[in-house]
Amino acid sequence: MTEEKKNGAVDERPSEKQRGPVVERRDRKDDRTTTTDQRLLDSRGPSDWVHTDPWRVLRIQAEFVEGFGALAEVPAAVTVFGSARTGRDHPEYQLGRDLGAALAEAGFAAITGGGPGAMEAVNRGCSEAGGFSIGLGIELPFEQGLNPWVDLGVNFRYFFVRKTMFIKYSQAFICLPGGFGTLDELFEALTLVQTKKVTKFPVVLFGTEYWQGLYDWIQSSVLAGGKVGEKDLALLHLTDDIDDAVRVVKDAHKAWADAH
Repeated sequence: MTEEKKNGAVDERPSEKQRGPVVERRDRKDDRTTTTDQRLLDSRGPSDWVHTDPWRVLRIQAEFVEGFGALAEVPAAVTVFGSARTGRDHPEYQLGRDLGAALAEAGFAAITGGGPGAMEAVNRGCSEAGGFSIGLGIELPFEQGLNPWVDLGVNFRYFFVRKTMFIKYSQAFICLPGGFGTLDELFEALTLVQTKKVTKFPVVLFGTEYWQGLYDWIQSSVLAGGKVGEKDLALLHLTDDIDDAVRVVKDAHKAWADAH
């Protein structure tokens, strides 16, 4: 018994229990007799929580962290979109290889969706030319994973996280002939440029025979109907020439660098 208790004084340090950073004293009722580590490691419990929105938020956050960390130090880059269904014997596959090589020779890394077809062709051409070949994959029920010519690859669960990486780490978009995925990325990029969410960001449509009909429709219907302006239409650059596409990218990158 302490001297204070002998004299009838109150003990200055009442009984206490520590629960992580929380201290509980006196007669607070707590039936738990285990530590936080024990409850973490000894118990499995229900697993439904992994399918709830709060847990998804953490997964989304983790994807952003992984993407930013992996791509933060990549050199100036150009994202190239195109169909995953383009065969290796198709002329557009060789076009993709040539474009990837030209970007590498101009000092740009090439970013694609990391899949097969036109994406593989661009990654292959860039890698074979000694450039930095990047693939940002997506979890899909029918994809085969990253193609073998990706030097740096990141796989994503969520499209919107992946799209952020395409925009954030690119100086330009070049769209080879492609399907819904290519169109989705094309119009998202146009919307971000139109609304000035990104600046000095060219969007190149490569292959006039493939893209001319879309361009004409935008001009004759969307522009004529007052849904976009002349400046919006000018955001698109159509070409069949690799040197012309690379020139557009280099000019935009120089303008961006001068502004920063």
